[in-house]
Amino acid sequence: MSLKDVIHDIEGYQDIQREIAILKKYGYDHSIRRGQLDTILGMLHPKSLRLRVSEIIDETETTKTLRLVPVQGYLPPFQAGQYISLVVEIDGIVTSRDYSISSSPSQIGYFDITVRRVSDGFVSEYLLEETEQGDEFTSSAPAGNFYYNPLIHGRDLVFVAGGSGITPFMSMIREVTGRGFDRRIHLFYGSQSPDDIIFGQEIEDRSRRHANFTCTTVISEPPSGYRGHTGFITGRLMKEVLGDLTGKMFFLCGPEAMYAFCRKELEQEGIPSRRIRVEMYGPPKNVTSCQGWPEHIAADTEVSVNIKDGKSITVRSTEPLMNSLERVGIVIPSL
Repeated sequence: MSLKDVIHDIEGYQDIQREIAILKKYGYDHSIRRGQLDTILGMLHPKSLRLRVSEIIDETETTKTLRLVPVQGYLPPFQAGQYISLVVEIDGIVTSRDYSISSSPSQIGYFDITVRRVSDGFVSEYLLEETEQGDEFTSSAPAGNFYYNPLIHGRDLVFVAGGSGITPFMSMIREVTGRGFDRRIHLFYGSQSPDDIIFGQEIEDRSRRHANFTCTTVISEPPSGYRGHTGFITGRLMKEVLGDLTGKMFFLCGPEAMYAFCRKELEQEGIPSRRIRVEMYGPPKNVTSCQGWPEHIAADTEVSVNIKDGKSITVRSTEPLMNSLERVGIVIPSL
């Protein structure tokens, strides 16, 4: 048996061939850059990027998209689902946060990052309230492993998003529907209210135009008279909408509570852990309700944190430690 025969027997090989053909159709002919290896490597894998805000798009009352273009040169390619670590300076404190790229990889002229206001959010508040068109930031190159692999993930994909966890999925959805990849996607999107749904109109439009993309929205705190799905994204709901769940690949992205709940629901439906991929967004909304939280410590309890150089700071027990440290000028890189 030849190597060629073995390769053709690998499950997913034909999917990769099809996607390579599509990428060749819309991609760039690198043969014209022959002999420029170092230059090309620098473009594809830069250590950092300098980005300018070219546009600010209002998504919801609490969410905006920042469209970032290169100050000079080119943006490196990325996989739909990856993120950049954005460096910001706030009141003399330099820190960073990771934001998924919500634009499609086919949009080579800009990166979109979509920012939602977070309670006690040190950086999100600054980006939403202080950032203006023309502002410049430094970021990392695209990173992360939360992306689709045609060799092992198959073509039947289920995305489960909560709140701003929609952002990496939006990049994937835009790429699949925009480039015509042969994948089926069903999105379960959990939101507190209809007004909090990010990209709602675009999701509706794309699901109407593309037969291989469908969406089920679930509202946890519905207004009076709401007629759609309410409550939480359960295994029963997934089976009701999709039928047999066997063979599907599940991608979860959202708050820790949603991730824990949905993962348990899928496991109860017999989905093995190897068929579940996870990207968590932020700390628990109410950490005091999490398993293992000490009963004698209230949400407003303050504690002392001793730092390596001998300093001691007072912090709220429910605030993420990274946020508390940043407020006193101690920065922990996020990437």
